[in-house]
Amino acid sequence: MNFKKIVTRFPPSPTGFLHIGGARTALFNFLFAKKHGGKILLRLEDTDTARYKKEFEDNIIQGLAWLGIVFDNPKPFKQSERIDSYQSHLKTLVKSGAAYLSKETEDDPTSSSGLRRAKRAEVIRFKNPNKKITFHDLVRGEVSFDTTDLGDFVIAKSLEEPLYHLAVVVDDFDMAITHVIRGEDHISNTPRQILIGDALGFKRPQYAHIPLILAPDRSKLSKRHGATSIENYRDLGYLAEAMINYLALLGWNPGNNEEIFTLAQLIEQFDLSKVQKSGAIFNIEKLNWFNKHYMQKLSPEEKLIHLADGHHLQDSHKKFMSEEQFKIIKANPKLIELMTERVATFGELGELINSGEYDYFFGKPVYEKKVLLWKDERDFAKTKTRLARARKFLEDMPADSFNRLAVKEALWPYAEKEGRGEVLWPLRLSLSGREKSPDPFTIAAILGKEETLSRINSAINLLS
Repeated sequence: MNFKKIVTRFPPSPTGFLHIGGARTALFNFLFAKKHGGKILLRLEDTDTARYKKEFEDNIIQGLAWLGIVFDNPKPFKQSERIDSYQSHLKTLVKSGAAYLSKETEDDPTSSSGLRRAKRAEVIRFKNPNKKITFHDLVRGEVSFDTTDLGDFVIAKSLEEPLYHLAVVVDDFDMAITHVIRGEDHISNTPRQILIGDALGFKRPQYAHIPLILAPDRSKLSKRHGATSIENYRDLGYLAEAMINYLALLGWNPGNNEEIFTLAQLIEQFDLSKVQKSGAIFNIEKLNWFNKHYMQKLSPEEKLIHLADGHHLQDSHKKFMSEEQFKIIKANPKLIELMTERVATFGELGELINSGEYDYFFGKPVYEKKVLLWKDERDFAKTKTRLARARKFLEDMPADSFNRLAVKEALWPYAEKEGRGEVLWPLRLSLSGREKSPDPFTIAAILGKEETLSRINSAINLLS
């Protein structure tokens, strides 16, 4: 690659929240740099004072930290703090004749700069040599542009107000950036930046333009397709490990069928030559699959931490449960295991708790006695007798071995003899009060012997 030390950068503009596409670009830069023992720098392009907000800057930094993308500069570089360098290079360009002060008139809309007519009397334009630019893109191969159509483009509003193309070229030079890895929507910017860099005598960095992330209908991913910012996904209860794993496979694959990667494994296997040229389709079902995989790997203690984390439960677990409910979950690892069995995110779990799906674990259920009857059964006395018999089997069990397997072994012979539905249906209803719930052995094991017997007694009394 002809570079002694690989240096990449991620230069977001703090004019919006960190979105999926930006995070994936940061990840690819990080993986490439670390794969080759290099560095990655974070640079905030904050010169758009009209749209800049501190909350956007904080959001970007926090989102990257949450994902585990660590930068090699202790604090981000900011373009707003580098005006002196831009001024120096602007003066060099003007002095050499590669740029010039341009008098703008009302009849000149300066469409290439986006400036409105009659808003500014003078700007600095780059004197276009009108030549063909060819560069080797590490994803797309050889790319050529005829720069004639660009005209003499504006590179600064004044010596104190550089525009994007000049600032990014100077930044990349001053920071010794060797590889510019960015979205393909930037490929049209490359010829302008090469012209400026060549005029200043800078060594060209290597370019790699990665495919855009597209919605399932192959349109540009936007808010109408659902959440797009990293913060949104964090707040919905997704895990950083799942997001990193999924983002890495949006536009890249290792050349085999492997899908599960740690960050260290991604660094080891990442190769720009295996980045695809076509757009990468964002599939929420696939992301959910990854997230569920990583959720299931967590210990009960780790799941509890995520449940109480706050982000995915709208800043507080109190939003979805009472303090007492949280204490019950915390005291019962089996319960958190059961609750996370069906869901793909912690946000989904919060919604289920909020909807009352698991209320029977937090208090005795209320129901009408007719729901205790199995299918066409009409005899309350028979159902009462079966529940009483089931109670007797459970009463004889030691409390310290009241687990799912032991409960099933105690009840199963009787259920087989009397009829599984006839025995297990009223038992499950007595414990949960719901027609759809986990099996009675699981519920009993979570409730414990004392509470299980108490609920069976309540059902028997109701049937009386």
